[in-house]
Order: sequence, then C-alpha cells, then structure tokens
Amino acid sequence: MKITLSEPGAICALGHNCERLWQAALAGDKTGLKPAAFNTNDGTSLFAGSVAENKLPDMGSLPAAMRTRNNQLVAAALQQIEEPLLALIDRLGSDRVAVVLGTSTSGIASGESALAHDESEGGLPDTFYYAMQEMLAPAECIAALTGITGPVYSISTACSSSARVFMSARSLLRLGVVDAVVVGGVDSLCRLTLNGFKALESTSSGCCNPFSANRDGITIGEAAGLFIATREEDNLQPSQVTLTGACATSDAHHMSAPHPQGRGALAAMQEALTDAGITAQQLGYINLHGTATPLNDLMEAYAVNALGAGKVPASSTKALTGHTLGAAGAIEAVFCWLALAKQDGLPKHVWDGVKDSDLADIHLYQGGSLQYPIEHCLSNSFAFGGNNVSLVFSRGK
Repeated sequence: MKITLSEPGAICALGHNCERLWQAALAGDKTGLKPAAFNTNDGTSLFAGSVAENKLPDMGSLPAAMRTRNNQLVAAALQQIEEPLLALIDRLGSDRVAVVLGTSTSGIASGESALAHDESEGGLPDTFYYAMQEMLAPAECIAALTGITGPVYSISTACSSSARVFMSARSLLRLGVVDAVVVGGVDSLCRLTLNGFKALESTSSGCCNPFSANRDGITIGEAAGLFIATREEDNLQPSQVTLTGACATSDAHHMSAPHPQGRGALAAMQEALTDAGITAQQLGYINLHGTATPLNDLMEAYAVNALGAGKVPASSTKALTGHTLGAAGAIEAVFCWLALAKQDGLPKHVWDGVKDSDLADIHLYQGGSLQYPIEHCLSNSFAFGGNNVSLVFSRGK
C-alpha cells in the first residue's frame, strides 16, 4: 500500500524551514555544526548541530508541563504544515486523524535542568513536571496544538525511531483506523546524549567525517520533521511524493555495534525495495545512515554494495545536520521528499575526500550531473541493538 506524504515541515541546524534546509544541503553547507553550548562531564568540548533560540516558537499558550525545548522544535515544524492539517481535521473530524512521532530523549533536558536546580537549591523547581521527559510528550503536544483526538503515540527505538513511524502510519491507514496521520520525529540536544556517546567513545573530535579514512565518530544534532500521511487513493492531500516501500529488521548482533556484514541492514534494504516493487538500479538517490563511526560506515558501505546499489548517488546528511538521533529518520525523509519533489539536485556528501580502502565502493555524491528525473529514493536508519529500518520514497504520479 502506498501512502502520500504532504509537503513537510522541518527545522534543524541547516535551517528553520524546508527551503533554507534544502539550499544548504545542495551547497554542502556544514556551518550549522558548531561547538556545543556545554561541555561533557570530563570537560570535552564537542561540536553539535543546534537550532538558534530565535527560530523557536513561544509556548506560553500551552500547559506548563508542555513547555520544553523538544516541544518547541516540534511546534516549529508543525507551524509549517498547520494550514493544510487544520483543513484536513475540519474535513475529516479530529478523531479520524492520528499522531505518530519518533523520539529518543524527548524532554530529558528539562529533567537535567531540574536536577541541577535540586543540587544547588535543595529541591526541584516548580516549573518541572515529570511528564516533560515522557516519550509521549511531543506527540501529545501536537494533539494539544491541533485538537487531534485520534490515536496519539510515540515510538522510541533509538536512532531508527522516526523511520519506524512511517510504517506505523501506513498500518493505521491500511487498517482504516484513521484517514490521516501526522508523522515524523523530534529530538533536542541534551547532556545525556553528549555524555552517553562520549562514554561509548563514539563522538568525533570535530565535525563528523562520514565514510572517510579519517572518520572518528558522531556529531550530535537536534531536529524536528513532520509530514501529513494519507492513503494515495483518497487524494485527501495533494502530494508529489509517496512512501512505496518499507521494512524493519533486527539482527541483534550487539548492544551498540552493527553486524559486521550488515546482515539486518541489507535485509531491510532488500525487503523495502521488494515492497516498493523496484530494483536497486532504479534508485536515484540513497540517504545513508552514515554516522561516521568506523564500524557503521564499514558495514553500510558493504551492505549498499551487496545490494547492487554501489553506483547510485548517495550521501550522509549527518555531516550537515549532525546525527539527530530520534529525529534522524524524519529529517532524512525530508531530504528525500525534497529531492523527489524539486528535481534540482541532491544533498552533497560532505567529507575530507580521503577514501578508506577498507570500504566497499559506493557513489558518494559531491555534485555534478544527474540522470533526471529521480523517481525513487532509499533512506536508511540503523540503531542500537541491530534495529534497522529502510524506507523507499517515490515520485508521485
């Protein structure tokens, strides 16, 4: 079953709307990655992809428990799709619209601030509510802002969270539970993730350098990306892009390391292509998971090559946005949507150009001529525990 995806709303370190984000991606502009506002616990200063405070909306109209930075990010993306969404809600009824979001840390930054206040003042601040940290929080925020009363829930499967939500949205539509779904993801920067990935020795000493022989780890970012999903046959929301294929696998090889030969990743890609009814050679672009860790890039290059897609233009946009964790699948789906809808280029793969001879050959796109039109894009999202999701997006007919 195909589902249509509306023009998205998005915000990340590259820009505060899709047009700014797209132009920066075409140019390979990595200036959004800057030293983080805070150091890790051992005093290390890391680069991060953060969103400027002045690009985030005021949350004063919402209950105090919803006033978090994470919800500010999702509200900023929501504003960009609000007009067509409210029209759909009015047409269908609020109970026929769902919200399914991916997130990995939700409003944990508010919990961090509250604990710091407790240590210095001897008590939690009156402005802190435990619900700020719950995984459901950003989905509930969208429901509160729009009046949606259909199913509202979040999925948290680490870095594949907001890729997995597209499959859930498709199931809700296929089963007739609802007629439209607000689908996407959000994650905000916090000390937990920077310290956690630093403890795993997975962070880059500078800006991440995916698929380079000199790659040394992840650069963390924050983002929100949202779409309105509807059944293709209903024509409720005009769209230039459809989700045509999807697959999730779990190879369960290791708690934090991928399977060396990308067993689950390759299976996810193969089944997503089968679901879409296309071959690897029909792909026009691959948005790679591309975290710039030694093991991930080695595995993914092997899997893409084994898929027969080694000559397909590909890039890791994490060198531009940072790894936005629970929002990565959604923000990278935005790049695929824009590539298919605009037909004027692809996100550049930004790296130092030093080839790693241990990596299987893949086509890291750095500009130049393309064979148009681009009809199909593949987006990969891989997570801890061997949790893999691949999505195929196609140009609407």
